Amino acid sequence: MDPQELIHDYRRWQRFQRQAQLDREHRAAWQQLESAGVSAQRTTEAYRSMADKAATQGACYRTLFQRELASGERLACEGWLFVRRVLAEGGATRVRASLLPSFTLTDGALSPSEATAEAMTLEIFDQLLVDRGLASVARVDRIDARGDSHFITLIDSVRGDLRQHMS
Repeated sequence: MDPQELIHDYRRWQRFQRQAQLDREHRAAWQQLESAGVSAQRTTEAYRSMADKAATQGACYRTLFQRELASGERLACEGWLFVRRVLAEGGATRVRASLLPSFTLTDGALSPSEATAEAMTLEIFDQLLVDRGLASVARVDRIDARGDSHFITLIDSVRGDLRQHMS
C-alpha cells in the first residue's frame, strides 16, 4: 500500500473517531440536561454570566451542537462560543454570539487560525418532553440560519485567548 494513501486513510479514521466521540459526548450532555430538568431561566442566567466574563476577560466557552447536513443527517460539532450579549425581547430570550468552529466532520479539526468566526443569534426556550409527561428542558437553537440546534455550552471549559479570532 502506498504510504501517502495509508496516512490519508489513517487521518480519515481519526476524523471519524473524533466524530463518534463528539456524538456520544453531546448525547450524554443532553441526557444530563433532560434528567436535571434545567430551565430556560437558569440557562439564561448562565449565558448572562458568560456574556459578563466575555466582556471583562475575553472568555470563550466550549460548545457542542448539532448540525443538519443536506442529507438530513444530524452530527455533533464543536466550537468556541464568545457570548456578546443576552437580550430579552417580546417574550423571547436571544443570545448574540460568535462561534469559532473547532471540529466538524466535513472540515475535521480546525485551529483558531484556520477557522472563521461566525456571528450568530441563538434563542433559549423551554422544550416540553412529551414522553416524560409535563417535564421540560431548556433548549438553545440558532435562529438566524438553518441547521444548527441543541447548543450545549460548557461553562467549565473556557479559554481567554481567542478574542482576536472573534471579529
